[in-house]
Amino acid sequence: MNLKRLGHVAICVNDIDLSVAFYQNLGMDLVWKDADWAYLKAGEDGLALLSPGYDQAGPHFGFVFSDRTEMESAYHSLKAQGIPVTTIHEHRDGTASFYGRDLDGNGFEYLYEPIK
Repeated sequence: MNLKRLGHVAICVNDIDLSVAFYQNLGMDLVWKDADWAYLKAGEDGLALLSPGYDQAGPHFGFVFSDRTEMESAYHSLKAQGIPVTTIHEHRDGTASFYGRDLDGNGFEYLYEPIK
């Protein structure tokens, strides 16, 4: 598997607006904000803020692939090893990903992020 980098961490917060303001005050830039989640970046590193009602994914960390074929190959490899993973999900911003859990139940995401 050819991981590009550890790209983001997703955490649960009680109030999206207050949390966005807090992390912007720490120097992060707001990239996306919805009613139930937001995404901020510091350079190439991201922080996803998930509201209590967000049901797409729980707290996790995300590994980034710059090649979609590599991400899909990793998906098939993990499935073949018996590691439970979700199906690959297409995102509205052109990225695609799937989620899994490590041996201790911690969530991870493998994310294809096209080079811009």
